[in-house]
Amino acid sequence: MPVVLRDAWATLVPDLDGPDGPLPPLLLALTVLTGLVDAFSYLLLGHVFVANMTGNVVFMGFALAGAPGFSVLASAVALASFVAGAWSGGIAVHRTRADRGRRLRNALLVETACLAAALVVSLVSGGPYTGGARFALIALLGLGLGVQNAAVRAMAVPDFTTTVLTRTLTGTVADSRLAKGPGSRVGRRGLSPAAMLAGAVAGGAAVLGGPRELPLLAAVVILLGVVAVTVLLGRGDAPWTRVDAT
Repeated sequence: MPVVLRDAWATLVPDLDGPDGPLPPLLLALTVLTGLVDAFSYLLLGHVFVANMTGNVVFMGFALAGAPGFSVLASAVALASFVAGAWSGGIAVHRTRADRGRRLRNALLVETACLAAALVVSLVSGGPYTGGARFALIALLGLGLGVQNAAVRAMAVPDFTTTVLTRTLTGTVADSRLAKGPGSRVGRRGLSPAAMLAGAVAGGAAVLGGPRELPLLAAVVILLGVVAVTVLLGRGDAPWTRVDAT
């Protein structure tokens, strides 16, 4: 089997007794979620991201420069909500220092509550999302994705951040044989951009073809699935749950 396919297979179907256990495919699922919710937020909430904060800083600059279609307030709300979510996720993570499985479960339950609330707001308001409904959605989604980022950071699984792909792409190219590096590991690293792309395509198709709430519903389903797998495979003394596995 070629190295690329072998690395991809080992990532998608990992050794559950390895140091990261089921975390790589679970984090890829959360990367798909990122594509879904950012497609929803950018296309329906007015050129704002709820997961990729670098984009919001740039969008805020566009708005300050007078570019049409961008909002300083919307970007600021997304940034503030994300920071609050990261703080909440940090609390959820650090209260369970001894168990990575519990860390991830606790944080994702908070995120699930945020995204489920956003789904309810989207269903009740019906769209187009303006005024209070728009900012409530930005705040709830930004809060949830901030929690997710805090949890994923605590997992410390190499090459999987679920939101920021710049470093992953840089490592893939800079470590390649063509760059005289040790190897790009593209079979593993390439899965994250593919996962986010898949989520963005699915989210964009749902928004454009309807029903527009479908990306949020799919995100909640993904979260519930990841939590269920985390609970199921984190029972007992699974090696990947130990903090010293990182």
